[in-house]
Amino acid sequence: MPSDAWLVAGLGNPGPGYANNRHNVGQMVLDVLAARLGGRFKSAKAQAVAFEGRMGIGGPRLVLTKPLTYMNLTGGPVSALARFHDIAPDQVIAVHDEIDIPFNTVKLKFGGGEGGHNGLRDLSRALGTKDYYRVRVGVGRPPGRQDAADYVLKDFGSAEKKELAFLLEDGADAVEALILEGLVEAQQKFHSALK
Repeated sequence: MPSDAWLVAGLGNPGPGYANNRHNVGQMVLDVLAARLGGRFKSAKAQAVAFEGRMGIGGPRLVLTKPLTYMNLTGGPVSALARFHDIAPDQVIAVHDEIDIPFNTVKLKFGGGEGGHNGLRDLSRALGTKDYYRVRVGVGRPPGRQDAADYVLKDFGSAEKKELAFLLEDGADAVEALILEGLVEAQQKFHSALK
């Protein structure tokens, strides 16, 4: 029988040189979640670091993971951990950067396309399905004619850094709402025009 645990994967690139890039905002959200659960990431067997904990006393079990591979090879470590913990794809949440929504915005969805996001594309391939949850953390579009790949591989700008902590908290809140309240309730919370 499949586990009732959730696997939450923060997408990004490994190493300190990438740690503060826009492309790594998913991993930054995972750091907030781990801190809320009072845990620290430790090496996992699947080219990843992971942390297991519960949301509250007797609450849902979470496996938080940050792959140690580059973004375009995200799928292997995440799918390996899902298999190891017997977690079905519809209990997997990918937390990732999204250029198609404004900075300081979080949106949630289940399934659908990858929108040119190489991490999601590799994850869909490795899981054998696109039917998993996504918490999309808005980083906005690149200014002018700047290439999208260059833009996401740069750190947040100084004005953005002032708001970044709030965005990361919103991302963590969105993951918790999705797990505790379901997709529709979470979307109503985070997709509202008043948000």
